[in-house]
Amino acid sequence: MDAEWIPPEVDGRRPSVARVYDYLLGGAHNFASDRDLATGLLRIEPKARELARANRAFLRRAVRTLAEAGVDQFVDIGSGIPTQGNVHEIAHAVNPAARVVYIDNDDVAVAHSRSILVGDERAAVIQADMRRPAEILADPELNRVVDLSRPVAFLLVAALHLIKDEEDPAGIVAALHEAGVPGAHLVLSHLTHEADPGKTAAIGKLYDRATSPAVSRSHADILRFFDGWDLLDPGLVYLPLWRPDDETAVEDRPERFLGFGGVARRP
Repeated sequence: MDAEWIPPEVDGRRPSVARVYDYLLGGAHNFASDRDLATGLLRIEPKARELARANRAFLRRAVRTLAEAGVDQFVDIGSGIPTQGNVHEIAHAVNPAARVVYIDNDDVAVAHSRSILVGDERAAVIQADMRRPAEILADPELNRVVDLSRPVAFLLVAALHLIKDEEDPAGIVAALHEAGVPGAHLVLSHLTHEADPGKTAAIGKLYDRATSPAVSRSHADILRFFDGWDLLDPGLVYLPLWRPDDETAVEDRPERFLGFGGVARRP
């Protein structure tokens, strides 16, 4: 990792969910503490890297689908550390004029994002906490890049399971719904315990050591986040089942990916 741009306030002793995810995706922006937690995760779920890639693939398919449908503004909340197939890269491949704002509270994620977006006026990075959506929506940099009076796609990909129930995850989505105009979209993926409650409970206990928890929820609980939105086909489904690139290569056991994903439109 390039020590010259790592913020001095970064504490590498406590695992960061963003850096653990980076490690699982094959990135290099992580510390020994992150790799240690990831090793524990791989003991619980030996295919954790495959699960992380499936979540990332869902993100890419969702962004591409919306960009091809004419959406040209994206706000990625809980964006994490940049890796291959970032939102702005996917969107710009469809529409070079698309505009993207990344939101994260992890120092390394923000620093690295800013380093790769230098000089790109169509994209911005904001360091903020998703638990305070009103502050995010009022941020001058966000409002410089995107126009909230026009449809925006709000992305909460592998984000809301980092929020405890008492921190009001539904309130985060409700604030985005209120800020969006008709034609705005919500892209959401979330850890679930429906297929393997024992495994997800062990993952949750492991993540008690990290900067954020891993709160698994049921299909019904995740579906409630879409209240007020119209789900696009095929609805809220296991990640590999959301509009796969190759219909013939759909997984036999998609539930093993431990996550649901869905995309919805504000009517």
